[in-house]
Amino acid sequence: MRLKILIGAMMGLATISMAAGTEASAADLLSQQCVACHAVAKPDKVSLERLWDRKGPDLYYAGNKFNKPWLVSWLQNPSTIRASGVMYAKAVKASGDKSVDLVDLAQVPAHPKLSAADAATAADLLMALKVDGLVTAGAFKGEPGGSMAPMLFSKLRGCTSCHTAKSGDKPTSGPEMYTAGDRLQPDFVHAYISNPQKFDAHTWMPTLGLTDPDLQKLTAYISTLKEKK
Repeated sequence: MRLKILIGAMMGLATISMAAGTEASAADLLSQQCVACHAVAKPDKVSLERLWDRKGPDLYYAGNKFNKPWLVSWLQNPSTIRASGVMYAKAVKASGDKSVDLVDLAQVPAHPKLSAADAATAADLLMALKVDGLVTAGAFKGEPGGSMAPMLFSKLRGCTSCHTAKSGDKPTSGPEMYTAGDRLQPDFVHAYISNPQKFDAHTWMPTLGLTDPDLQKLTAYISTLKEKK
């Protein structure tokens, strides 16, 4: 009987140790590798120089931004979100006939893959990174965008100048939007469109000055853009 109790206790300790080890491993991943390209803590100072030198998007508000299931999946099998790189001016080059610019793929490195266990733990840690007051919960009312919503994106507000809504479209200067519904929380989309400079004072995305009805419609449309499975 004592032997069974001892074995059970040892197994329990082993489980706790393994869980702690996994968490430590993912924490090390964030602190030792992710920080090479991403800010996981809010920078003390923001500047144009920092924007220019940034290798990856800021993650210190990842918990305000991403959907956790998408994070877990993407970290295991990363796809390109910013086809022209985080700072597009560094990745584009003139074409041979000088007609259009091309993306120098050597300037857009692939994101490393994580194991399923590390991806799940890293996602937990990333979802804990939040900034109070950055995103208002419930700002998006969850109502359908209606027939005009796609036109707000494609024509009326010029979103397609910097973002692609369909897989296979030519690279643009901003992140693709055809998986945005999987990737982004609707309240984040609402907040970012409303005031991009609140997230990054020097971002080149304009403040569109949308009315709330149009902001609701555009958020609703973007939330429908999901990867086809």
